Amino acid sequence: MKKLCIACVVTLFTVFSAPSQARDLPDFTELVETQGAAVVNISTTQVIKQHPLMQQMPFDEDDPAQEFFRRFFPGQIPGMPPGYPGRQREYKSQSLGSGFIISADGYILTNAHVVDNADEVTVKLTDKREFKAKVLGADKRTDVALIKIEAANLPVVKLGDPNKLKVGEWVVAIGSPFGFENTVTQGIVSAKGRSLAQENFVPFIQTDVPINPGNSGGPLFNLNGEVVGINSQIYSRSGGYMGLSFAIPIDVALDVQKQLKLKGKVSRGRMGVVIQEVNKELAESFGLSKAQGALVASVEKGSPADKAGMEAGDVILKFDGQPVTESSDLPRRVGATKPGSKVLVQVWRKGATRDLTVTVGEMPDDEAPIRQRGGKSEEPAKANRLGLVLATPTAEQRRAIGLQYGLIVEDVVNAGTRTDLRPGDIILSFIHKGKQVDVKSVAQFNELLSGLDKSATITLLVRRGDMQTFVTIKGVTDK
Repeated sequence: MKKLCIACVVTLFTVFSAPSQARDLPDFTELVETQGAAVVNISTTQVIKQHPLMQQMPFDEDDPAQEFFRRFFPGQIPGMPPGYPGRQREYKSQSLGSGFIISADGYILTNAHVVDNADEVTVKLTDKREFKAKVLGADKRTDVALIKIEAANLPVVKLGDPNKLKVGEWVVAIGSPFGFENTVTQGIVSAKGRSLAQENFVPFIQTDVPINPGNSGGPLFNLNGEVVGINSQIYSRSGGYMGLSFAIPIDVALDVQKQLKLKGKVSRGRMGVVIQEVNKELAESFGLSKAQGALVASVEKGSPADKAGMEAGDVILKFDGQPVTESSDLPRRVGATKPGSKVLVQVWRKGATRDLTVTVGEMPDDEAPIRQRGGKSEEPAKANRLGLVLATPTAEQRRAIGLQYGLIVEDVVNAGTRTDLRPGDIILSFIHKGKQVDVKSVAQFNELLSGLDKSATITLLVRRGDMQTFVTIKGVTDK
């Protein structure tokens, strides 16, 4: 038997394994060569009027010092050179972003925040040509903007289907991070359908593609060279890339751009409800077999949902025939519904399903929550077994807060620290094993508590400030 030296073995291993490894790794060169020319660099300029002295001082816009200088240096100061420090000057603030061409005649998609408040938008192509762009419309809720340059025969990206994306699939981003034009980065799809705070209308694609400031508005490609998303946000504590990037699915962006192109704004449906996620404890309280749907915490008076007979405590299971698995599913589906449409909504109420017909309304451009005042009762009461000091509101207080019933939480003591309730909360309903009871007196509430086992789980419908929410309490142990 012949023996091979270690060096020979290593050489043979390298020779035979290298082609296999090369075949396993993706090659992005063709994708970049064919699609890179349709990716553009976007620079914006915003004119800001400011006192020269203020430019040197680190004051926020709402800092009291700003008001001081506005009041005491409104004009020219005697003895000082003209324009310093009282007279305002104009300064130009510049920022960079990315975008991509979707039609040969110059329509370009980017992020709304890239062109927000811009006085001038410049688009630079890979062949170094530059064009002034017009912002046709921007939708802040989805962070999508449509801009237009006057040009013809431009290179155009291919558009793909983000619904076919699989977690773990390779994806590529092209953009201008920190101003470095047409930079290519790669990674994989980390998750799909992500919901982010204050972003209810976008089921984000999460990736680990390195995305940094300047990448915003650039395309996310699959390995077929098709755009599947618009890079929009990063999760960062430092301002730079930390392995969590989020892209707007291209189908969502295209729906938005159609409306922006047609009328410069986006119309969305609304029902007029405040919802929250259904967790395991809430599902148990409402008698659901599993945690699903969107729990209605409150219904706006006179809203489409109110007119359809929807109530606080309903769990929305289906909207227009589509299941509502997570609460985040609902805003997207309602928002995508044409205002004026009649939609069948299936809800879970008091242990059974019920169908409601809702005529979907239109969401205002700047929808604000309903403002209501609160009060505090002076009726003394002792802490109950939850450690809550409760009181019934006076007639005047009920008128002030617009409620016919409910109990005010005046104090939280002892075991009450477990409940996530706080002074000023108003308890409206008591829910246990699918049965919901409106709370109208302290005696009634304590009687409901007295019949429960120490390990029982209950849910309370609570008014807190401007909002209503459901609070679950696990274990009703004595003080």
